[in-house]
Amino acid sequence: MAQVRLGTDNDIQVILDIYNYAIVYTTAVYDYEPHSFEMRRQWFETKKQQNFPVFVAEDNNEVVGFSSIGPFRAWAAYKFTVENAIYVRADQQGKGIGKLLMQPLINASRALGMHTIVSGIDADNEVSLKMHRRFGFEEVAHFKQVGWKFDKWLDLKFMQLIL
Repeated sequence: MAQVRLGTDNDIQVILDIYNYAIVYTTAVYDYEPHSFEMRRQWFETKKQQNFPVFVAEDNNEVVGFSSIGPFRAWAAYKFTVENAIYVRADQQGKGIGKLLMQPLINASRALGMHTIVSGIDADNEVSLKMHRRFGFEEVAHFKQVGWKFDKWLDLKFMQLIL
C-alpha cells in the first residue's frame, strides 16, 4: 500500500521522470520538450521558498507519484488561491494513488490559509476530472482549443474547490 510523505531533494530525479513522461506521452502537460534536472531542481527549490509542499507517494520504497500546490497567478490579489498538480507514474495509474496524493494538498492549502484551489485539466482526462469531483471540485470553465499537441487541438477545463 502506498504511503504519502513530503518530498525531498532525493526525490527530484524520479519526480522529473514522472513529469517528463507526462510531457512526452500525454496531454496532462501542455508542453513539448522534457525538462532538465536543473529545471526540476529549481522548481523544487521555489516550492520550498514559497512554503508550498511537494508530496510523494511511495510504494515498496519506490516513488510512484507526486503532487504539489503553487501560486495560481503572480498578482497579489490571488495570494489566497493555489493551483494543484498531481502526477502518477504510468504503470501505477488506476491504483488510487492520485486520490492518496489529493487529501494532503487540500489539508496543506487549508493550513496555509488558502481560500480556494484551482486545477487546470485536459478536457479529455476523465480520470482526473472524476477524481477532482470526488473531492468536491466543481467545473468552472471550459476553454476550447487552447492547446495544440499530438496534431490536434486540446480543450482545457478549470475545476475549483473553495475551502
